[in-house]
Amino acid sequence: MSVGLAQYETHFRLVVRQFKNWKVIPFLGAGVNLCGRPSGTQWARDHFLPSGGELTDHLVESFTYPEGEPKDLLRVSQFASIELGMRELYEDLRLIFNNDYPPTVLHDFLARLPATLRAKGYPRGQFLVVTTNYDDVLEQAFRAAGEPFDMVSYIADGEHQGKFRHTPPGSADPVVVENPNEYKGLLMDARDNPRTDWNIILKIHGAVDRVDKVRDSYVITEDHYIDYLTQTNVTNLLPVPIPAKLKESHFLFLGYSLSDWNLRVILRRIWRNQKLSSKSWAVEVRRKPLDEEFWKKRDVDFVNADLKEYISELDARVRALPPVGGGA
Repeated sequence: MSVGLAQYETHFRLVVRQFKNWKVIPFLGAGVNLCGRPSGTQWARDHFLPSGGELTDHLVESFTYPEGEPKDLLRVSQFASIELGMRELYEDLRLIFNNDYPPTVLHDFLARLPATLRAKGYPRGQFLVVTTNYDDVLEQAFRAAGEPFDMVSYIADGEHQGKFRHTPPGSADPVVVENPNEYKGLLMDARDNPRTDWNIILKIHGAVDRVDKVRDSYVITEDHYIDYLTQTNVTNLLPVPIPAKLKESHFLFLGYSLSDWNLRVILRRIWRNQKLSSKSWAVEVRRKPLDEEFWKKRDVDFVNADLKEYISELDARVRALPPVGGGA
């Protein structure tokens, strides 16, 4: 363990223990796509996904955003949708995200985690990963690991705006969740047998659809965020058992800048002004005292660490777990 991570010995013990019990929900932001990217390397469509800043710069250039205006992703996207229409914005985004990008060490770790714990004899549970990213790198990592998953994705525009879409494992035919409290697609398998374990990738800002571009969905403009804030609590729109899982779990925020109000919008959308129900953690190298106070009120502790180093340490500790019945 590096000197910088040594101070978080207790933290790692807690997180690994809760991962064993499937009570940690990784919550992924755009920064996970920079995990392990060599310093000074620029975005390349055949090698790396764009950071939030790189995506903003691309849209500024593509849609001739006025000079002197604030270069904020939401504002630039709003301008693009007004100037040329939402279809043009979606088509530009599809050119970016409809590509085969290699997974990072973080994506690989999450995809391998269920099999790693199964091999050690730990009881299988419900593994939920939440992401605000539009790409499908996480899904590709799960497929490469041979790990089936359900995908639940937010619909930002169109007839079913504000609802979620469920894609079962191995299916190319997603289902719109019309009645979340009555929907049983996540509770039953293909033969209507009760399910006791699953992997779910929850994409709360929508996603690219590699099969059908009509199903592309991106929460990216100012109007999208206004809609996001003014709608009812998002947990009322999610199919069971996701709301209960969100309520009973710890969160591990990865790839976020905690000064970004984007994350605050998400948490307010899910939990309103309440504290998170359990102790949660955020991995970030840089933060401001004001941000720290805000997040402490929501029972979120900070880990000041490089994301790649953090994941490497977490992975090593999970691999070092003894098999069930094999001692402490």
